[in-house]
Amino acid sequence: MKKLIFLFAFILISQISFSQSRGSRGSKATKSHSKHGMQQSKLRHVVLFKFKDATSEADVKKVEAAFRALPTKIKQIVGYEWGTNNSPEGLAQGFTHCFFLTFNSEEDRAIYLPHPDHKAFGGVLGPHLDKVLVVDYWTKE
Repeated sequence: MKKLIFLFAFILISQISFSQSRGSRGSKATKSHSKHGMQQSKLRHVVLFKFKDATSEADVKKVEAAFRALPTKIKQIVGYEWGTNNSPEGLAQGFTHCFFLTFNSEEDRAIYLPHPDHKAFGGVLGPHLDKVLVVDYWTKE
């Protein structure tokens, strides 16, 4: 009888452990611990632009304004900031602009990517773009 109880307890603990580890790896939005309790993880979408040498300052301003308008047009964007490179390290490889978007889920990002307003922005950007670098990640503490 003791062996049966031990076996049952072992199987139960194994199942709980497996379920918890599987849930944290496979979830689309994870929760992470912080000093102030549980905090919802966010999906970050980081975009870097290198403009063509022939692009005028006026055209760069048009691209900036078009990107800046996206959060007002696409409700799935829950956070937005941007800036231009000012690193003294000399490692930017010509990338001058960084745009930083936040989404609550991969589903929200999946709505944003083919969104007509995002595609229209691509039309404004395209003629002036030399290179783009995109990195997406889930926030962690």
